[in-house]
Amino acid sequence: MQEWFLDQKDKFYLNFIKDDRWRYLWDGLGVTLQITFFAVLIGIAIGMVIAAIKSTHDKTIDSIRIKILKYFLKFLNFLCNIYLTIIRGTPVVVQLMIAYYIIFQSSNNKVTIAILAFGINSGAYVAEIIRSGIMSIDAGQTEAGRSLGFNYIQTMFYIVIPQAFKNVLPALANEFIVLLKETSVSGYIALQDLTKGGDIIRGRTFDAFMPLFAVAVIYLIMVIFFTKLVNILERRLRKSER
Repeated sequence: MQEWFLDQKDKFYLNFIKDDRWRYLWDGLGVTLQITFFAVLIGIAIGMVIAAIKSTHDKTIDSIRIKILKYFLKFLNFLCNIYLTIIRGTPVVVQLMIAYYIIFQSSNNKVTIAILAFGINSGAYVAEIIRSGIMSIDAGQTEAGRSLGFNYIQTMFYIVIPQAFKNVLPALANEFIVLLKETSVSGYIALQDLTKGGDIIRGRTFDAFMPLFAVAVIYLIMVIFFTKLVNILERRLRKSER
């Protein structure tokens, strides 16, 4: 048993202490959080636009009398459906590689490319989350806005979307957690994120267990932490509704 502990101690030193190899994990963690944070912001921005178009189409398409406006809304809804079908129907790692090796092949800014790729991917899922929140708001809320003198856009902006956003906020927070784990495929474009950092250590020491186990533990700790925040957020939202 003592020999086993000594052996593990030597392996720990070799994997993390020698040549400051722990910095691969630390630097990779920073890249992972950076990609996740900005990709979520892009995803929410795209998602809100797509959700607004699709929910407007579903709610008002039959009541629009101006033909050109009706056809324009149908065209926008058609584009949104294509976007959602392609993004949700293809693996995120393939989208990431297409963005890096084809669309932005002349750029060397891997972090920015990863942010855009993951943000566009997240936008498709955020769109459906927000759309479901908008569609869940009672039609009487829209009528109440109209009775106050608001037009459709003002009613959506001041009354419907704030309520819908509150309802779907926990789901959006969970999307953040999912996206955090999805960024682990960033190594496919040679980007040194947390997972790639562990893989670099493995390549230097030829020991797979400790670096990969460390990466898994770090992801687990982050997911537990953010899940706890989501649970706290959900409890506060339930209390505010009472």
